[in-house]
Amino acid sequence: MPSQRVLHFTCHDCWLFGILHVPDEPLTRGVLIVTGGPQYRIGSHRQFVLLARHLAEHSVPVMRFDYRGMGDSEGEMRDFESIQDDLEAAICEFFSAMPSLKELVLWGLCDGATAAAFHAPADPRVAGLVMLNPWVRTTQGEARTTLRHYYLQRMRDREFWRKLAHGRFGWRRALTSFGQVALAARQPSAQVQPLPERLYQSLQRFRGQVLIILSGADLGAREFMALARQHAHWRGLLASPRVRQAVIPHANHTFARKAWRDEVAEICTRWIQAW
Repeated sequence: MPSQRVLHFTCHDCWLFGILHVPDEPLTRGVLIVTGGPQYRIGSHRQFVLLARHLAEHSVPVMRFDYRGMGDSEGEMRDFESIQDDLEAAICEFFSAMPSLKELVLWGLCDGATAAAFHAPADPRVAGLVMLNPWVRTTQGEARTTLRHYYLQRMRDREFWRKLAHGRFGWRRALTSFGQVALAARQPSAQVQPLPERLYQSLQRFRGQVLIILSGADLGAREFMALARQHAHWRGLLASPRVRQAVIPHANHTFARKAWRDEVAEICTRWIQAW
């Protein structure tokens, strides 16, 4: 049976805490789970714990940890743009605790996936990325996704037409909301370099294997899906032989149901063992 042990290590004079899952006969390729924020090492619905145990049962060593300001770790809370030093400290601790490791896969959900992608190109120890519902949110992208999916779905909703027929639909508020979303969809991004472009450049520079898992019922995932429809350079990147995509049709953002969570674990295990 795989064993678990507590790790504690420092990052800029702050103590960080993690859990190491050690298989009986570990592979030389491990997985570091990068949490999305605000989140800690257990994960929503205990997803990170259950994933780590599943991988360890299939010979994959796993480390999950709290970066500064989250869970049991010290320091000020920070966002996904500010955890690169935390990732470096955790990776060094992982290799120190598991001397047999030769390479690493970074596994992240939401902005944890994007943070992992930002780190990967400059770290030769990282051979793969698993990205669940990568965070590519911009005001314009969010508005376009809302127009494409939320409002279209509302037009197909019988309850909407029932309220309309009985005069119980708030036209003024609805039109105001729709107008604000439509205006935001037309506005260019205020960022000098929008987040999707920064993520694209990181993935383009990274030469390792990439697995992208998307939830069919998540607007954030649909924002990511829209990138390939709208941009040729994203289509080219995602069509690369080193990139694999999987969609779990009805899953929500955090894969809350056991069936969705188990499917993620199986996809990840097969992929990690396949190269």
